[in-house]
Amino acid sequence: MSSSHKHYFLLLFLCVLIMISIAHAQDHPVAKQRPFNNSVPAFFAFGDSTADPGNNNNITTIFKSNFSPYGRDFPNQVPTGRFTNGRLPNDFIASYVGIKENVPPYMDPTLRFEELMTGVSFASAGSGFDPLTPKMSNVISLSRQLECFQEYRKRMEVVIGKEKTVNLIKKSLYLVSAGTNDFVVNYFNMPIRSKFYRLPDYMDFLMNNIQQFLQDLMDQGARRIGVVGLPPMGCLPIVITLNSDKAVQQRSCIDFYSSVARQHNAMLQTILKSMQDNSLPESGVRIVYVDVYGPLSDMISHSYNFNFDEVSNGCCGTGLMEASFLCNSRSRVCSDASKYVFWDSIHPTDKAYDLLFEALRSDIDLLIED
Repeated sequence: MSSSHKHYFLLLFLCVLIMISIAHAQDHPVAKQRPFNNSVPAFFAFGDSTADPGNNNNITTIFKSNFSPYGRDFPNQVPTGRFTNGRLPNDFIASYVGIKENVPPYMDPTLRFEELMTGVSFASAGSGFDPLTPKMSNVISLSRQLECFQEYRKRMEVVIGKEKTVNLIKKSLYLVSAGTNDFVVNYFNMPIRSKFYRLPDYMDFLMNNIQQFLQDLMDQGARRIGVVGLPPMGCLPIVITLNSDKAVQQRSCIDFYSSVARQHNAMLQTILKSMQDNSLPESGVRIVYVDVYGPLSDMISHSYNFNFDEVSNGCCGTGLMEASFLCNSRSRVCSDASKYVFWDSIHPTDKAYDLLFEALRSDIDLLIED
């Protein structure tokens, strides 16, 4: 055999080895290093559309997003029911911790046990801490979400036993994200609560409900809980549209609504600190306030630092009012959502959520470190 033929067969052999190695790597991906080598086995989310990956797909409500153009930038361009063009903070967090890439909805009837085992979201778009808020749009209340979590526990106990289920629940990571709808949809828009509650009293009412929800969650065994504060509500495109004298020409944030969010967040931090301080050290309870107000305000006020071109309109439709069924397959959609802070008139884009996650990563680290 000539030397040229030997070289040819050697190259061919090397190419085959490389192709086999690539195929093997795809079938058996190398597990990425977990931050702090954490042992968090699962991730659970409760709340509203900021944490709902599609639970509302399976209930009778107009608050849905399982249709185009939602999900346009999600893997395989699937409109899963997430109220954005791509992923939610849940997904970024679960991926970072090393649990899985995307957090599925608990209400998905096709979920495999392996998916249940590593965590789900119980959140429902349109929900809130005020029991009246979810009734307005016929979505899943926070109390019902907690009942679903109890059902989840029982399902786990049947398969893996009570002891392993208790350990799973104890070591898992929890995120609670709600509250905006209580103000934007409920208190400031429906003449029900505002007739019976002055604003300070309503905020106290919400705080009591938040505290009770968290206590109930801890009573179920949760120990590592992140509680998300309110965003700058006055900067949501729909709030600007409904409260600006010249909604099209003047798209500045309405500070009154953002000031309510700031006050709410201050009260929330006080309550969370009190709950943490009053918990027994041996209980292992960690309750962390997760700030989204600051990072989102920064994106809006210093958009050039993040390469955003539009901060007061959504990418979908006119960007002034569209959300849920008003943002649909007939809507005009911007060509590059990464230039927008908001996907529709309420919800951030995949890029904005990714930036939010990066900003709150230190809070997640406090919760997952063993």
